[in-house]
Amino acid sequence: MAHPVDVHVGKRIRQRRWLVGMTQQKLAESVGIKFQQIQKYETGANRVSASRLWDIAEALDVDVSFFFEGLNTEHGNEGAGTEGAPHDLPQDLIGDKEAMDLVRSYYAIPENQRRRLFELARVLSDVA
Repeated sequence: MAHPVDVHVGKRIRQRRWLVGMTQQKLAESVGIKFQQIQKYETGANRVSASRLWDIAEALDVDVSFFFEGLNTEHGNEGAGTEGAPHDLPQDLIGDKEAMDLVRSYYAIPENQRRRLFELARVLSDVA
C-alpha cells in the first residue's frame, strides 16, 4: 500500500505537470527516465528520491517545497492554511478536474484581463 506522503507528492507532480501543459513523456525525458516511472510517481506507487524530486522540480519550474504544500491539512493536522477557507471546497481540489480546468484556463488569459476576471469572481462570490 502506498504511503500517504508519496501519494500526496505524486498528486502535486501530476497537478503541476498538467498545469504547465507537459506530458508524462516530456517530463520523463527532462529528468532522464521512462514515462512509466512518472506514472508510478504520480500514483504514489513508487517513492520519489530526493535527487529525482529536485530534478522534477527544476523541470516543472517550482521549488521542491511545492510538492509538500497542503500535506498537513490533507492528513488531519488543522491549522496550516485552513483559517478563513471556505468549507464547501472539494476535499481533493487537486483531483477535481473541473477546478484544474478552470485554473489552467485562468492562467491562459492575459494578466490585465485575468485581474479583472478575478475581481468579478470575488464580487460574485460575495453576493452568493
